[in-house]
Amino acid sequence: MKSIRELYRIGTGPSSSHTMGPRKAAEIFLKNHPHAEGFEVVLYGSLAATGKGHMTDKAITDVLSASRLPVKIEWKPEIFLPYHPNGMVFRSLAGDGSTTDEWTVYSVGGGAIEGEGLTGASEEIYDKNSMTEIMDYCDRSGRCYWEYVELCEGKDINTYLEEVWTMMKAAVERGLATDGRLPGPLNLRRKARSYYMRAEGYRDNLRTRGLVFSYALAVSEENASGGVIVTAPTCGSCGVVPAVLYHLWKTRNFSDTEIHHALATAALIGNVVKQNASISGAEVGCQGEVGVACAMAAAAASELFGGTPAQIEYAAEMGLEHHLGMTCDPVCGLVQIPCIERNAYAAARALDANIYSTFSDGRHRVSFDKLVQVMKETGHDLPSLYKETGTGGLAKDYEIDNV
Repeated sequence: MKSIRELYRIGTGPSSSHTMGPRKAAEIFLKNHPHAEGFEVVLYGSLAATGKGHMTDKAITDVLSASRLPVKIEWKPEIFLPYHPNGMVFRSLAGDGSTTDEWTVYSVGGGAIEGEGLTGASEEIYDKNSMTEIMDYCDRSGRCYWEYVELCEGKDINTYLEEVWTMMKAAVERGLATDGRLPGPLNLRRKARSYYMRAEGYRDNLRTRGLVFSYALAVSEENASGGVIVTAPTCGSCGVVPAVLYHLWKTRNFSDTEIHHALATAALIGNVVKQNASISGAEVGCQGEVGVACAMAAAAASELFGGTPAQIEYAAEMGLEHHLGMTCDPVCGLVQIPCIERNAYAAARALDANIYSTFSDGRHRVSFDKLVQVMKETGHDLPSLYKETGTGGLAKDYEIDNV
């Protein structure tokens, strides 16, 4: 597995696959073609189907137009390239409009891109790729999951996790302090601040739930507005882990160091899924985004409350299991409906998964690794219209005029 730096990416929303990945690809292509006299970019499959709502064209043209050269964007949602649903072809042009070079690249989830000739990709730094292997190692060595992360990544990973935590807290607090509507034709009003104010008026469990909802809404609404967030594991699911950790940090007085350890544990869970299945909604549906985020948050909470390696693995398994088959069906191609609410519910579900695993000894029949395999198979069996194309599920036949 690669570094968790590849999982926790600090950037701007609203979509890691549709905004961050294409922007990164455009930066690389521009750098490699400084003498081009124009550019043409063709977007395919899911990337083309919901790219306008996700501001894919803006992400690309903001980079390429900086060269003051003409940029043409072509959309081909009906064509899916064989490697991944989020395919792009970049072309550099001569003065007469002829193509001087062509590059096919894919945005594979979480802001990562894959394509021929890419250099500087991070190396494989983990010697184990499954939770079973890692859990067995932790049982034998007496180490925690976060200690295994530190062993593989080096102690400087804690500096990066400190930056991640700082950015997550900032996203929560910005979201809570901001009113108004979200960009796009749905004209949705932000809800985080009102949920927070109402939650403060309740007691005990209702207050807890309301606060967790408000924190998840805050980050997700920041993402939908193109604000700075941390992929965890993606932009569309970026509200779940911060909501759980921010709530526990505020109410249980956990130290920042303890939060960093929880972030490392969560990232290990996300990395296993990324390695053995996918975190791309276009490839496996929302189970790979919000479902994985829930598993990560559940594992982080279990780590904070002193869960054993088995209990942490069980919490993660439950967090993902109950999202199996979840479709990725963004209305109007925006990371708003149903994405934002799903973040809030998944944050609450992650806390429940931690509580459930705490009452157990961690032993259970379906391993996290088996679940990841099933999630991958389920995602591949889903028809493409349920995987970030904006043509199936909740997105089907949606009329903007009815808003």
